Amino acid sequence: MTVHRVAMLAFPGVRPFDVSVITEVWGVDRTDRGVPPFELRRAAADPGTPIPLRGGLALTPDRPLAWLDEADLVIVPGLTDPDVDIAAPVLDALRRAHHAGTPVAALCAGAFALARAGLLDGRRAVTHWYVADRLRERHPAVTVEPNALFIEDGGLWTSAGTAAGVDLCLHLVRTAHGAETAATIARAMVTAPFRTGTQAQFIEHPTPRADRDADALAAVRAHALAHLGQPHTVASLAARAGMSPRTFARHFRATTGTTPLRWLTAQRVAAAQKLLERTDHPLPEVARRAGFGSEVTMRQHFAAHLATSPRDYRAAFRQTAGSSPTAR
Repeated sequence: MTVHRVAMLAFPGVRPFDVSVITEVWGVDRTDRGVPPFELRRAAADPGTPIPLRGGLALTPDRPLAWLDEADLVIVPGLTDPDVDIAAPVLDALRRAHHAGTPVAALCAGAFALARAGLLDGRRAVTHWYVADRLRERHPAVTVEPNALFIEDGGLWTSAGTAAGVDLCLHLVRTAHGAETAATIARAMVTAPFRTGTQAQFIEHPTPRADRDADALAAVRAHALAHLGQPHTVASLAARAGMSPRTFARHFRATTGTTPLRWLTAQRVAAAQKLLERTDHPLPEVARRAGFGSEVTMRQHFAAHLATSPRDYRAAFRQTAGSSPTAR
């Protein structure tokens, strides 16, 4: 998937936060930092007429709905109210884009727009946990996943609430242009290039952990990231945090929404992606530096996490980039 032209659907009821997220990721010129040029357009049924947003803001569309035909990606911002009226031409435009093979993404309750267009029937989708039951009740043909941060099914992307929209946008950048580009944008936004875990960690609100435990866990994660090539176990990480393995694993999951080893594997996959994109190191060396130990193990984790192989990932990235990176 190559993404340069992005169409953001603009209609009454979209959330200002999601509009801002989409604009921050796709609408800021960062070509001086190696990010490809993007063209973000605000497509609406009545271009040029400002659309009032919550909080006294306004969004001015600059393209008609027909511009979706020219876009590489269509994004629907979240909705302030899942039951907000959506004009028939907007739903028709979504259907045309999807049937033309254009990837379509919806942030937060924007999933309701895709569902009303009939695009999610028989597919898996996710939305903010607070309205997940409502999506399930309103659209029983949709398989609503309760915990995922974002999901893709048949070229249709949906994300959980609020911050998960950032996760999805950065993931779409990473898929189209590589981990380094996504990381550059994430650094500019002062956010993580990707998060592990599920939105289940946010549904319940447990008593906050002591500052000492939180600091210890953050220090352990920082150490692991700085030494990915070294072997790590739950016991060794727990010892660094000054906790028993059982207590460490419990606190780690409460903080991140995933287990220590799953988190570590995700970081190693990301490190391997960057090495495959930016260097000419042989695959065994990439596996060693990322901490997988062997090319076979790295290949297994790439298949599980990215549904591809390290060799195919490198070839696809270089074909998309249009040039071969040099070893560094």
